[in-house]
Amino acid sequence: MADTYQASRQWERISRHWVTEEAAVDLANFKSGRPNHKISLWNPEVNGVRYLKTLVHNLATALGPADWERLRRTTHRDVGNPIAVRVGGESICLDYLQATLELGFIEQSVDLAGASVLEIGAGYGRTCHTLLSNHDIAAYCIVDLRSTMHLNRRYLREVLDDARFAKIRFVPVEDEDVDAALRESEFDLCINIDSFAEMAPETARSYLDLIGERGTALYVKNPVGKYWDESLDGHVEGDDALRRAMETGLLREVLDIHDDRAVRAAVPEFIAAYRPGDDWRCVADAWAVPWSFYWQAIYRRGRPSTGPQR
Repeated sequence: MADTYQASRQWERISRHWVTEEAAVDLANFKSGRPNHKISLWNPEVNGVRYLKTLVHNLATALGPADWERLRRTTHRDVGNPIAVRVGGESICLDYLQATLELGFIEQSVDLAGASVLEIGAGYGRTCHTLLSNHDIAAYCIVDLRSTMHLNRRYLREVLDDARFAKIRFVPVEDEDVDAALRESEFDLCINIDSFAEMAPETARSYLDLIGERGTALYVKNPVGKYWDESLDGHVEGDDALRRAMETGLLREVLDIHDDRAVRAAVPEFIAAYRPGDDWRCVADAWAVPWSFYWQAIYRRGRPSTGPQR
């Protein structure tokens, strides 16, 4: 009978190398180390994809019917072989999960039928893809670095049909007349997702001045501050990259990004920083799922209300 209740070969190895008598001597950090990674948790340093897929799966199970409809209308989401899971028969990755949540938030405050949209910093184009797939957008202008524009132009050409792609105007920031070109147009909605925080402060303010003059509504989703927690990424890109990152954006206060009270305390400054002008007001704001220190807000131009301004 004693032979029946024995450790497996797998656990013989674990007991020999990691969950040892020595591991029980000092409990100060054992929950963040290899013994606990074998007992309770997958080691996040080597199981990042596992945790990412778990995050996407859990978030997807909370999506509502309108969210799933937005996703289904946004076809060709698997171009580029994303890290994705399947929920309810649909393939979904974190990028497009965020895009559908962002669009759902925007739709509550902005009429997108026949809208002219300006996106400042489009990444590879997921937001543009999602908006054009779900609404009859009249025109969509992307302003971006020329190097990034090579990618988003190629990607959007791949995932959109001819009619939708023809609505997009690509404006490289390196063009000498970019400011004049943008000031010739008016925009029903301006969008910035996760790039104002990566610009020089004066650049971000210049864009906000432009939006204040030529826009009617602004959707912004960015961090409420900076972090300096080496345990999150190991500072793998080195000190120079860290210094450059800390210099950018309008909100440069370092905070504990996984303390919800610290994050919420920074929200009023976030709301104030991204307000494009005195005649603009914040009409909606909320935590931007899933990142703990990201916030989103919608501003509209118009005469200030009689109540307090956000």
